[in-house]
Amino acid sequence: MKHVLAAVLAALSLAASASPASAQLASFASRGEPDLATVRAATDRFRDVNVALAEGYVREPMNLCDTAEMMGRPAELGVMGIHYFRPDLLGITGPPNPRVNGTGTHTDFTRPSILIYEPQADGSLQLVAVENLVFIAAWEAAGNTAPPTFMGKSYDLMADDPATAVDEAHMFEPHYDLHVWLYRENPNGLFAQFNPNATCAHHTQPAAHSH
Repeated sequence: MKHVLAAVLAALSLAASASPASAQLASFASRGEPDLATVRAATDRFRDVNVALAEGYVREPMNLCDTAEMMGRPAELGVMGIHYFRPDLLGITGPPNPRVNGTGTHTDFTRPSILIYEPQADGSLQLVAVENLVFIAAWEAAGNTAPPTFMGKSYDLMADDPATAVDEAHMFEPHYDLHVWLYRENPNGLFAQFNPNATCAHHTQPAAHSH
């Protein structure tokens, strides 16, 4: 990591008055919902990708470092990165045919279903964000009528538009997801999908997502 979202985390743990924005985020945490400091403490060990692998996370099979441009968004929004995911937490039901699907409704950020890494020039990986994802069909089948939320922020809707050349849902069935950029400062916002302060420049990309 080049930068850490230290200001937000320090404000939450040291003084609510130090940052009104951080205090507002803290106020959104519902009973039983972890705050950012708790999520960070629970996920800090995944800075070492080998720990993630040992705990059941697997690298996204297409080996893509996802960028905004690859998903039909303006390039200046930045990138996501390389995704490592827990098939059990996502409830993955099988390989893409044609899209990845799952039955999971997991939303606990102390055990995120997805970890996002930035490739480095020396071939190593740096943890930049954590993410949770639920497939819409499974979420609604569980009786939910609105998207999941975390700290007052609704998850983002991701669905492919068949009229475009790119695949906006990166080979997944329609789903809700939410990124938390705990390990890399993001000028787009803590919960934004893409981060211009992260890069895929050190990754050799295979073919991008397409129909």
